[in-house]
Amino acid sequence: MSETDQIIPPEALEDEADYSLDRKNVSSILFAVERGDRDGLTALLEDMHPADIADLLEQINVYDRRRLIQLYDREFDGEILSELEESLREDVIAMLRPETLAEAVRDMDSDDVVDLVEDLDDAQQEAILDVLEDADRVAVEQALSYPEFSAGRLMQRETVWAPEHWTVGDAIDYMRESTELPEQFYHVILVDPRMKPVANVTLGKIMGAPRETALKNLSEEMFQVIPVTQDEGDVAYAFNQYHLISAPVVDEDERLIGVITIDDAMAVLDEEHEEDILRLAGVGDESSLSDSVMETTKQRIPWLAVNLVTSVLASLVIAQFEDTIAQFVALAVLMPIVASMGGNAGTQSLTVAVRALATKDLTSSNLWRVVNREILVGLVNGVVFAIVMGIIGVIWFGTAMLGVVIAVAMVINLVVAGLAGTGIPVLLQRLGIDPALASGAFVTTVTDVVGFFAFLALAGAVLL
Repeated sequence: MSETDQIIPPEALEDEADYSLDRKNVSSILFAVERGDRDGLTALLEDMHPADIADLLEQINVYDRRRLIQLYDREFDGEILSELEESLREDVIAMLRPETLAEAVRDMDSDDVVDLVEDLDDAQQEAILDVLEDADRVAVEQALSYPEFSAGRLMQRETVWAPEHWTVGDAIDYMRESTELPEQFYHVILVDPRMKPVANVTLGKIMGAPRETALKNLSEEMFQVIPVTQDEGDVAYAFNQYHLISAPVVDEDERLIGVITIDDAMAVLDEEHEEDILRLAGVGDESSLSDSVMETTKQRIPWLAVNLVTSVLASLVIAQFEDTIAQFVALAVLMPIVASMGGNAGTQSLTVAVRALATKDLTSSNLWRVVNREILVGLVNGVVFAIVMGIIGVIWFGTAMLGVVIAVAMVINLVVAGLAGTGIPVLLQRLGIDPALASGAFVTTVTDVVGFFAFLALAGAVLL
């Protein structure tokens, strides 16, 4: 997403060090909306960054959002649409007048337009494409022809390139005379006669070198080319791994067709992190505060249903030891502790493993070392808390063997939790299943079943 030219005053940063919306300002905006004060609203929003306006639209209710957009309609900036959550864009676009939408979209870079329209329905897509210049429309339609979540969808078509034999003077003269430079760019891409990218030269080096200097003598050591069909997650990983600022995108013939910049790559990285967190919590990967009750319910019901099934499995294990529990009521009091400790330990290992898989840090070469580490961590933690719970069991119920039983069960379950929390995400990934999406249910089931079974089986063998 491109940046604006707005400058945030230092005093504003001091007042809002966490960069959240100022509550007084929000109140003033809503008051202007309530009064229908178009000029007052425009004045309040004028100095706000598009990202902050987008946050405001996401946080207020539907009624106030509609009235705000109607009042602010003539000043609505395309950058606001770029910053909005995808789940809300369609509704906001529907609220805008066609001429306002047209003006907002015309000022956007091609990659931002693609990001805007790819999730809209056909009618809204066509409405936006109709307001674009012919060349821009062709560029957006071609980008939409590439696979979803690929580099082709992420790139912008506006590039600055130069023949590899050019000098600094040639490049400067070209950029000064050109009327179609991107609003923001970081490199001049050097290409060979076949339009194949061969190097990047930063603008800083160009501006600091004599005019007669050959551009190829200023090229960066790290040069990464992105295939147009590469998954956007891999693109974001490359930017993060190799500290890229921008990278050229090539077609199947290795010819330059676009460029991806760091802001878009980091946006993908943030989205993937957010998806992982939401999936680990079992609330889907597109949940947001602006979702309706029905949308939120539909996203959560499947995972609550999975949790119900896993809970039934754990209950079936408990049912096998009804007689044991009937004779030692203390078991009913203590057994949730064993399962809960195992569940928490498993979640800790699971979170680390899923994150390591996403960043490609957990591989087949270090898998067993990581698994062994988690098992040993589980063993040490198990022994520590086994001693604590063993003492509590003896003091609480006055039975030494009961303390031994819960101590041993605790060690077993925490060791299994470490193994399951690391092993299950790896196994699911190798089966082609998203580990962030499905691991939690499996790990919880394993720790519950093992915890209950170990505790109750040991109790039946030792205490009866």
